Amino acid sequence: MKLSPQELLAAKRDGEQLDDLAVRALVNDIANGSLVDAQVGALAMAIRIHGMTKRETIALTLAMRDTGIVLRWDDMPGPVLDKHSTGGLGDKVSLALAPIVAACGGFVPMISGRGLGHTGGTLDKLESIPGFDTRLDAADLQMVVREVGCAIVGASQDLAPADRRLYAIRDVTATVDSLPLITASILAKKLAAGADALLMDVKVGNGAFLPSLEQAIDLAHSIEFVAQGAGLACKSILTDMNQCLGRTAGNALEIIEVIRLLTNQPGEARLLAAVRGLSAELLVLGGLAATLNDALALVDERLADGRALEVFARMTAAQGGPSDLVERYRDILPKAPVVLPVIAQRPGWVAEIDVRRLGEIIVALGGGRSRPEAGIDPCVGLSELVGVGERIEVGQPLCLVHARSHEQAAHVRLQVGMAIVIGEQPPHGLPRLWWGSSHAALSD
Repeated sequence: MKLSPQELLAAKRDGEQLDDLAVRALVNDIANGSLVDAQVGALAMAIRIHGMTKRETIALTLAMRDTGIVLRWDDMPGPVLDKHSTGGLGDKVSLALAPIVAACGGFVPMISGRGLGHTGGTLDKLESIPGFDTRLDAADLQMVVREVGCAIVGASQDLAPADRRLYAIRDVTATVDSLPLITASILAKKLAAGADALLMDVKVGNGAFLPSLEQAIDLAHSIEFVAQGAGLACKSILTDMNQCLGRTAGNALEIIEVIRLLTNQPGEARLLAAVRGLSAELLVLGGLAATLNDALALVDERLADGRALEVFARMTAAQGGPSDLVERYRDILPKAPVVLPVIAQRPGWVAEIDVRRLGEIIVALGGGRSRPEAGIDPCVGLSELVGVGERIEVGQPLCLVHARSHEQAAHVRLQVGMAIVIGEQPPHGLPRLWWGSSHAALSD
C-alpha cells in the first residue's frame, strides 16, 4: 500500500529506512510543490538527525537528478569535466578552474550553488558582475559550453529542480551539514549536467561544513561511492579551510582576485596552489594529461599564454556580462562606499583564524543570506586578509572591511579582530593546504 507523505515523514522521523520508491515519491513531491516548506524542512531535519544508508542516499541522488532533464554530450570533441567544492571562506577556485580546464581541452558545464550558512556561493560571486546570467536553461547552457568551453550556472527548473528547492531550505533549517543531503545535492546536479568525470574538493578545518578530518573523509567516501554507483568517475581531494583561501572574502572582491590570478598578477600563494593543483587533478582524471606533472605544466602554459583568461572573458560575455570586464573590472564591479581597516592591537604572529566567524560576519554585512529569499550585497566583505603564520606589528591592518556605512563597518571591526588570534610565538607548523586524496588522508 502506498504511504502518504505524512506517513513517510513519520517513518524517517522515527529513524526508519525508506525504500527506493518511497524516497522517489518524496523527492517528486518536493519538485512539484506537493510538500510545503514546513514538510521539506521536517524531512531535512529527520535526515540530519538519523542519517541515511548508502542505498537511501543513492536513491535520493538519482531521484533528484530525474526530476529534470539529463544533458547529453555525445558529440563533444573532448571530455566533459566538472569540479565541486564543499565551500569555505574565500573559496573562489571554481571561477578560475573552469576556464583553465576549458583552455586545456576540456568542456565544463558547471552547475553551482548559492551561499550556504557561513560560506559564499559561486553563483552569488558571478552575479556581482553586472548582467551576468546564471539562470541559463539547458539549451543555452549547452550552446555556451560548446562555443566557449565552459559555463557556470545554477540548477534551473530543467536541471535537478528538486535540489534547488531543498538546497534553499537547508540553508535556513540548520541542516546544511547533513552528510547524505550534501552528497545528494552535489551529485544530483553533476549527474544532471552529464559530466564524464567529477573532481571533489572536500574542505577540512574550522571554516568547513564538516570541520574534522574524519568527517571530511566520510563525506569524500560517500560522494565517491554514490557517484561511482551512478556511473560517474569521481575522485575526492581534501584541502584546508583553517584560513581564508586567498586574500578576499565577499562576492565582487573575489571576482577581482580571480581576474588578477588569471592575468598573472601577484597574489596569495595558497590560492594559486589550489587552482593549479585542482585543475591539474581534473585534467588527469579526464584523460587530458598522463601525469600530474604534465597537467601542471599545461595549466601553467595556459595561464602564461593568456588562453585561460580569454576563456573567462568569453564565458562572462556569453552569459550576459560586459565584454570588457577583464580590462575594466575596477570600474565595472560594484564597490563598497566605506572601507575601514581592522588594526592589530598587539605584535606577534597570526596563530589561528576563526574562519566560520569571519564568514558569519560577512553574512551580517549583507554578503550572505539568513533566509532563502534574501538578497545579496555584492560589494561588502573583507580584503587584504592576513594568513596564519604571518608576522604582525602593532598598527598593521589585519584586513580591510568593505561595508555600506561607517556604522556597519565599525560594528564588525571588533568582531573581526577577535576572530584573528595573535600569538607571541610563531605557530608550530602551518595549516597544510593539501591532505591529498581521501584514501591517502585516511592512511596518514
